[in-house]
Amino acid sequence: MKIQQIRNATLTVEYAGVRFLVDPFLAEKGTYAAFPNSLRQEQKNPLVDLPIPLEEVVVADAVIVTHLHLDHWDETAAYTLPKDIPLFTQNEADAAEIKKQGFTQVSVLDSDSSFEGIQLVKTAGEHGRGDILAIAGSVCGVVFKHTSEKTLYIAGDTVWYPAVEQNIQAHAPAVIVVNAGDNQFLQGGSLVMGKEDVQKTAAAAPNATILTSHMEAVNHWTLSRQELRAFLQANNLEKQVLVPEDGETYSF
Repeated sequence: MKIQQIRNATLTVEYAGVRFLVDPFLAEKGTYAAFPNSLRQEQKNPLVDLPIPLEEVVVADAVIVTHLHLDHWDETAAYTLPKDIPLFTQNEADAAEIKKQGFTQVSVLDSDSSFEGIQLVKTAGEHGRGDILAIAGSVCGVVFKHTSEKTLYIAGDTVWYPAVEQNIQAHAPAVIVVNAGDNQFLQGGSLVMGKEDVQKTAAAAPNATILTSHMEAVNHWTLSRQELRAFLQANNLEKQVLVPEDGETYSF
């Protein structure tokens, strides 16, 4: 298994001989307006460039889109990816929207999806806590399983809540990817994991290696890599929880 942090929540995952592209947010730096009602209104999204050329990012056997927020599926992804690439979404509504963009092999993830012999298990997530959920909408994560690989759990845009712990208990992943930029609007609280959420994930999966994603790439982030690394070191978690830079690759 190889996981490359691209930018924001965009990952490439090489798993059992198959290359997946997850949550492609592929526009050039500064293409889109800042997300409103949040920090850094003077900065356009994405805040940073892709770490590798676009034509390398889009080389994939299949795509997984956990939800259709701009920073997980954008116009550049829709324009650049081949229209016949196999693509997995969280629900029929998202599948219908992507089909409208011309994609012809769109499937909805469920509890026992598969691709090229790899089991893909849709997992629940909550994109925030309380009232913000009505605005944030539905999201998912995905668990990858294959006899030749360790189990991988990509949690997606979720905070720590009971279902994340249940997913860990049910699937015993050896590798977990969490979105950990503590992104927020000015009201409503965290939309994805912050420091304490990452700490709880680590405690629930003491034998797993955790990778953090979705950091410092869109204007409403509130947790920096530097701050998270300092927190992990202070809590003796720096060996279990890895904080990759964009472009960095890990093998498991």
